[in-house]
Amino acid sequence: MMKLTRIQVLLSILFVAALLAVPMMQASSMQRSNVKVVYAGRLIDGLSSTVRTNVSIIIDNSSIREVRDGRATVEGAEVIDLSDATVMPGLIDCHTHLTMQLGRDQLLNELILRNSDRAITATVYARRTLMAGFTTVRDVGSGNFVDISLRNAINAGTIPGPRMFVATEALSITGGHGDIGGIREDLLPEPDYRNGIVNSPEDGVRAVRYLAKYGADHIKITATGGVLSIADSGAGQQFTFEEIKAIVDTARLLDRKVAAHAHGAEGMKVAIRAGVASIEHGTYLDDEAIQLFKKHGTYLVPTIIAGKSVEAAAKVPGFFPPAIEAKARTIGPLIQGAFAKAYRGGVKIAFGTDAGVFPHGQNGKEFEYMVEAGMPAIEAILAATRGSSDLIGHSENIGSIQAGRYADLVAVKGDPLADIKLLQNVSFVMKEGRVYKRDGKPVVE
Repeated sequence: MMKLTRIQVLLSILFVAALLAVPMMQASSMQRSNVKVVYAGRLIDGLSSTVRTNVSIIIDNSSIREVRDGRATVEGAEVIDLSDATVMPGLIDCHTHLTMQLGRDQLLNELILRNSDRAITATVYARRTLMAGFTTVRDVGSGNFVDISLRNAINAGTIPGPRMFVATEALSITGGHGDIGGIREDLLPEPDYRNGIVNSPEDGVRAVRYLAKYGADHIKITATGGVLSIADSGAGQQFTFEEIKAIVDTARLLDRKVAAHAHGAEGMKVAIRAGVASIEHGTYLDDEAIQLFKKHGTYLVPTIIAGKSVEAAAKVPGFFPPAIEAKARTIGPLIQGAFAKAYRGGVKIAFGTDAGVFPHGQNGKEFEYMVEAGMPAIEAILAATRGSSDLIGHSENIGSIQAGRYADLVAVKGDPLADIKLLQNVSFVMKEGRVYKRDGKPVVE
C-alpha cells in the first residue's frame, strides 16, 4: 500500500474541508442575497389609476425583480407583511429646499450662518423628508454647492435622505428674486454668473456651464419676482426671452432641464415659449398661459402648501419685513386657485411643495390641498409618482412599482383614496431595498 506523505495528507484534509464548506457557503450566500418579498394588501403602482389587491413585490438588493399577484414564496427571502396597508411607489417632491428653513430671522441668517451650519441642519431636513415617504426630491436652489455635498453624502450612504437631483444656485437678474437685496451695498461683493446672477444671454450660457461643471443636475431660473425677496415686486417679468432661451438651449446641450419660478403671467409665458420644462407656482396663470402649457407639454409644479404657509406667517407680527409681508398676504392665497384652474384646463401636474418655506417633513399636506382644489386622490398620487418621475427625466428608475425599477416603496395603513390625509402619516418607507421606517417608527441601523 502506498504510504502518503505529510503534504499529501494535508492536501487531502484541505480538499475535504473545501467540499464540506460549499453547502455552508451556499446557505450563507442565500442569507446575504438581500431578497425580500413585500406582501401588499392594496397596491397603487404608479402606472395606472387601477388599485390592485393581494400583490407580492419581489425585491433583489436595490431593485424590484418582479410584481406578482397573490402571496409569492421565495426561499431564503425576508418577508415584509403589509397586507393591512396600501403600498405605493416612493413619493417624489419636485420642489424642495433641503438646505434652508424659513424663519423670522431669515435675512439675518443669510449674513451670519456658515455653509457648515447649513450643511449640518440639512442632514436633519433630509432625514425628515425621507421619513415622510419622499424617497426622491428635485431640490431647486441652494447656495455655495451645499446641496451637491448633501446629495453626494446621501448617495454614498453616509447619511439617510431622499435621492436628490439638485440645481445649486438659482439663476436671477441683478436685483431679482434670487439676488440678495435690501441690505447695505458695501456688505457683500457684487455677485456675477458664478453666484447665479445673469444679465445677458452670454451670462446665461456661462452660468449654466459653470453649474453643470460643479455637478448641477438641472437648472433653476427665477422668471419673475417672488414673495420672499425684498428687492422685487413679486410678480413682474424679470428675464428676457433671449436670456431664458440661451439658458434653456445651453442646458439642453448638456442634457439638463430648466425649471422656472414664475408668479406673473407674462414671465410665465415667456419662459414656456423659451422651452422650460416646468413652471413653479404659477400664481397668475391665465387662459393663454394654460394653452401654452398644453402646447409645449410644460409641467406645473403648484406648491400650494407654500402659499398657505407664507399667508399664515404674514399674519404673525414682525415675522416678515413689511415688503415681504405685503406680497405674502397677496400672493399666498392665490396659488391653490391657480392650481385648480390649471388642472381643470388640462395642464400636466407634477407634485411639489417648496419644502423649506414650511417645516420639512410636512410635505404630505400638499396632497390634501390638491384634493381640496378638485383633483381626485389617485391623480394627486400619480402626480407625485408617474408625473414627477417624468418631469425629472428618470421614469426608467423611479415613480412606479414594476420590474427593473428601484425598490422605493412607501405604505400607509388604510386607503388614501378614501382619506388623502393618510399620506401625512406614512407608516413604511423603503428606499432602494433598504427599510428606513416600519410600523410608523424609524429603523435604526
